[in-house]
Amino acid sequence: MVSGSDQHGTPITVRAEKENVTPLEVAERYHQMNKKAIEDLNIEFSLFTKTHTDNHLRVVSDVFLDLLEKDLLYEKATLQYFCPKCDKFLPDRYVEGICPACDNERARGDQCEQCGKAFEGGELREAKCVHCATAPELRETKHHFIRLSAFQDRLIDWVKDKRYWRPSVQLFTQNWLEAGLEDRPITRDMEWGVPVPLPGQEGKVIYVWFEAVIGYLSASIEWAQRSGDPDAWRSYWTDPEVKSYYFLGKDNIPFHTIIWPTILMGRGGLNLPYDVPANEFLTFKGDKVSKSRGTTIDIPSMLKKFEPDVIRYYVAANMPENKDADFSWEDFEAKINNELVATLGNYYHRVLSFTYKHFGEVPEFKGSPDELEEILGAIRDARRDVEEALDGCHFKRALKTIMDLAQFGNRHFDSVAPWALIKGDREKCGSALHLHLLLVKALAALSYPYMPGSSEKAWKFLGQEGTLQRSGWSAVDSEIAAHQKLNEPKPLFSKIEVEKDEGDPMYAGFETLNLKVGRILKARDHPNADSLLLLDVDIGKKIQVVAGLKAYYTKEEMEGKSVVVVSNLKPAKLRGEQSQGMLLAAEEGDIVKLVSPPSDSQPGDPVDSGLRQSDRVIEFKDFQKLILRVAEVSGDQLDVGRKVRAKAAGDLNAKKVIVYMPSEDAEEALVLSTDKGPVTADDALPGGATVR
Repeated sequence: MVSGSDQHGTPITVRAEKENVTPLEVAERYHQMNKKAIEDLNIEFSLFTKTHTDNHLRVVSDVFLDLLEKDLLYEKATLQYFCPKCDKFLPDRYVEGICPACDNERARGDQCEQCGKAFEGGELREAKCVHCATAPELRETKHHFIRLSAFQDRLIDWVKDKRYWRPSVQLFTQNWLEAGLEDRPITRDMEWGVPVPLPGQEGKVIYVWFEAVIGYLSASIEWAQRSGDPDAWRSYWTDPEVKSYYFLGKDNIPFHTIIWPTILMGRGGLNLPYDVPANEFLTFKGDKVSKSRGTTIDIPSMLKKFEPDVIRYYVAANMPENKDADFSWEDFEAKINNELVATLGNYYHRVLSFTYKHFGEVPEFKGSPDELEEILGAIRDARRDVEEALDGCHFKRALKTIMDLAQFGNRHFDSVAPWALIKGDREKCGSALHLHLLLVKALAALSYPYMPGSSEKAWKFLGQEGTLQRSGWSAVDSEIAAHQKLNEPKPLFSKIEVEKDEGDPMYAGFETLNLKVGRILKARDHPNADSLLLLDVDIGKKIQVVAGLKAYYTKEEMEGKSVVVVSNLKPAKLRGEQSQGMLLAAEEGDIVKLVSPPSDSQPGDPVDSGLRQSDRVIEFKDFQKLILRVAEVSGDQLDVGRKVRAKAAGDLNAKKVIVYMPSEDAEEALVLSTDKGPVTADDALPGGATVR
């Protein structure tokens, strides 16, 4: 099982330019973050590598030169997007526009993520440079193309027996093949990536989705080298009996069912993909989970509140295998409490705790063959169905089978009523409990791929030697020795609580607010207070705000100014005039400055940072409890008087932003933003300045 970080994508260079750092710095930072998140979730690879390695560059270069020698690659002039303002050719992700096929307004230069259509230069409508928003020109440049057209018939023949593929994978692939394959450029004009291994090709790299898929092969070669047997990879790639599985998202299907098989066919002698079990999208509030879009579920933050097995269970139970699935905190809580805790966790604990309390060891089975067969038959059936589902990559179905077995165990436990048997027939009670310990062991083994942590703990409670992982799959229906001492059990899962009115438990305080962009229409003196101003503010509707800003702004400076308004504050009378909201301002000593929403924001735009907003009215004292600060931006780090991580719904294209902190010692801060960008602070204010 090999994987790794694709480090050469253009999102890396876009981020590096905004941070004014090298692409390598950005690529390494995210590689380490992703690697740690994977490890902290107890996900284990034979090798989790990356594409910016000498090994990968060497393997990609070898494949490129081999295909070139076989006349499967050729060079020709082509029209590509060129930004006259940036004075450079634009790689695919540097261009966004409207998809001509489905009207998706966020299609990128090479492919639409929404419908899967691939583009050549000039096909996008209303294309623009993502860096400067300039409409790019089409200019001629030379690139190497792969002869996809030459593989059309071979690919059709190869996919015709892949009826076990998921429907979406079949459909994507079929649509590409029916449209007719056209030769596709596999090089780009940029510096970051795998250099084209030919003289006179300076400033050109191999297209990331040509070289990234070769990463499966290069990772296997790297694993073999690390294992001490450099040729060990060959048995996996050249033995026709070995099946290879590729796990990915649906937007990457054609690269794995068209491009990669073409490369492998051209190379020759290597196994083609057996299955490409691509998932649909996991959405968050209806939008695709995407770091670049700011719709993310923060794994490190979740791991501070929940055990890895709890997160793993929900992801598996909610996996978007055949259609998009939405992540919600309400559903997360319901599935954990009503399924994992109430069914599997409850069964584990009632069997283990009752047996430990009354016997302290595995009781002998002295029941009838029919009683034994009932339990063993249920275990065999479950094992068969789980194996069949896992072999077909139907992970939700396999998990449901496991949970159904746990539910069977609960019903059977109720039917034999050991709490009654123990009073009158200890031997019969022991026999019943022996059978249920067999079920516990089977459930621990069956659920190990999903929840390894709790499974190992259940194994230890059963008093078994070694680890469940070492015992392997045969532990599902192996015997359990009578008189084996049990260890004192503890509940393996406990109920979780997520407040129902929050979108993210980390930022429940922020979500009590309803912040909106406002524009000051009119400023006038307060009739009863020399230091106050009366402001008419448009927040999608006109409200009146009383503001203590007369010492810092003239009325003329206020009028026409865009501001951020706390719109759900309980109205109050200040010196006889009603105030229906409050403007956010930052202060440090004698410096007081209003904070600024993005320049293209409109009155009424929500400043929600990608989270939900509260409609309930709050008191001023509630607002005072919240911690809002000015933060200086340094990449994905924020300086609020100390360094913290940034949680941002989009790019931090600003020097100083306004953040919400869950607590004074929080390690992460939420950047206040609209869907057009972050809320910013005046340069005169230092990081850590208070916002009120």
